[in-house]
Order: sequence, then C-alpha cells, then structure tokens
Amino acid sequence: MFARRTAARVVAQPSLLAAPSNARNMATLREIELRLKSVRNIEKITKSMKMIASTKLAKAQRAMQAGKLYGAANAEVFETAKEGATGPQKLFIVVSSDKGLCGGIHSSVTKATRRAFNNTPDSPIAGASVEPDSSVMVIGDKSKAQLSRVLPNNFKLTFNQIGRDVPTFADAASVADLVVKSGVEYDSVVIIYNKFVSAISYEAAAIEIKGEKALKESEGFKKYEMEDDFTKDLAEFSLANALFAALTESHACEISARRNAMDNASKNAGDMIGSLTMQYNRGRQAAITNELVDIITGASAL
Repeated sequence: MFARRTAARVVAQPSLLAAPSNARNMATLREIELRLKSVRNIEKITKSMKMIASTKLAKAQRAMQAGKLYGAANAEVFETAKEGATGPQKLFIVVSSDKGLCGGIHSSVTKATRRAFNNTPDSPIAGASVEPDSSVMVIGDKSKAQLSRVLPNNFKLTFNQIGRDVPTFADAASVADLVVKSGVEYDSVVIIYNKFVSAISYEAAAIEIKGEKALKESEGFKKYEMEDDFTKDLAEFSLANALFAALTESHACEISARRNAMDNASKNAGDMIGSLTMQYNRGRQAAITNELVDIITGASAL
C-alpha cells in the first residue's frame, strides 16, 4: 500500500510541473484574442472610412468638372498671350492637404517639386530651367512637412485649413490675394498638383501662369488700349482661376486615393483576421490536447 502511494506521488509530480506550460499557452491565447479584437476594430474603422470616401467622391468629381471650366478659360487667355516670354524667376505653389491616410498622394507632388528644382528630364515643367533660389509656397501641412526638409530656405508662405471640404473659388481667391500681397517677386507661377486620371490613378502635373509683365509684353495684348491696372488684375484673376482648378482636381484625387487606401487596408485586415483566427484555433486545440494527455496519463497511473 505504501509503495503504491509513493508511486502515485511520483507519477503525479510531472502533471504539477506541466502547469506552467499550460499557463504560458493560455497567456499566448489571450494575447492572440486581444490582437484579434483590435484588428477587427481597425477593420470596422477602415470600412467606414471607405464608405465615407465613396460618398464624397461623386461630389468631388462634380466640383472638379466645374473647376476645369475655369482652367479652360485660363488656357484660352494664355493662348492669346503665348508670344510673351516669361523670365527665369518662378514661384512654385504646391497643392496638397492637411489630411493623411490617402496613400502617396502628398509624396507625388513633393517628388515632382524636387524633380523640377533638380531640372531632371522627367520634371513636370520639362524644358524650363529653374533657379535654385526660386520661392516655394505650399497649400497643406503634409507636403509642407516633406518639403521643409529638402527646401527649407525657399519657403515663403504656407496655407492650411484649405480643402477640408470641397474647395471653393473663395478659397482660391484668398490664396491668390495673399500671394500677390506677399511681396515675392516672380515672372511666372508654377502650380504643382495631382491630375485626376481615373478613379484608381493620378499623376503629378504642373500649370504655369504668366505674371503681369509677361502679359503686358505679349503681342496679343498690345493690340488693345488698356488701363494700367488691367494686366495686374488679369494676372491675379488668372492665378485664382488656375488655383481653383488645381484645388478641385487635387481634392478629387485625394478622396479617390483615400477610398482605395481604405479598401486595401480593409482587405489586409481581413487577411490578418483569418491568419490570427487559425493561429488561435490551433493554440486552443493544442492546449486542450495537452490537458487531455495529462488527464489520461494521471488516470492510467492510478
């Protein structure tokens, strides 16, 4: 009898030693369960943001079509004044926004600006030489943070809180007014923005707006008698028109890119949920199997 009790104690000892292993297993399962919960919550957020972006996209595209009419009017004016040569001093206005979670929409205009300053063959204003000390103004905090690291001495003005909703002509006119009143000297203005190609693609583009001096010297305008302030007002109005067209098109690109980014994020979250669920089920099955082995081992020992 005494020998049996001693043997039972010796056999029972390994099951006591196995308890920490089970505890570690349960802790791992708990961590996986918490991670699953957080990923599911992220998936809900990304799906909601995708739905919101999808509803905003139609409104943004309508505004973009209206803005293109302003850009077409500008193109007609500058077609008349194309003989007037612009000077080397250019002012760059980079159009982005304050919001993120929209893929590489802001990096696109930042890289295009850097290519323009480096005078590379794939520059958005190919064929035109850019002075290293050309002034830069940025609309939106995202591109401001990126360009401030590479062109810190070229910054003159930055704008934010523009384009939180669909941009209006009043937004563009206020930016143009501040640009004119800033005292920055320039021969032409280069607006770098994102061009809407389709609902899933965009590309960086540039619009060059001639300054007051270039308009005065063009043969098309010399044919008419005009007041002194006419070309100045026309240059400011043309800048506002071009800014409005660029702001609306960039806004449509941003909404489209955000919808695509949230769609991809939702798909990635779904894949991660499937992987974590399988890992959790395997861990739980392994823990149950270990417990059954311990029970059977103890019962057979008795």
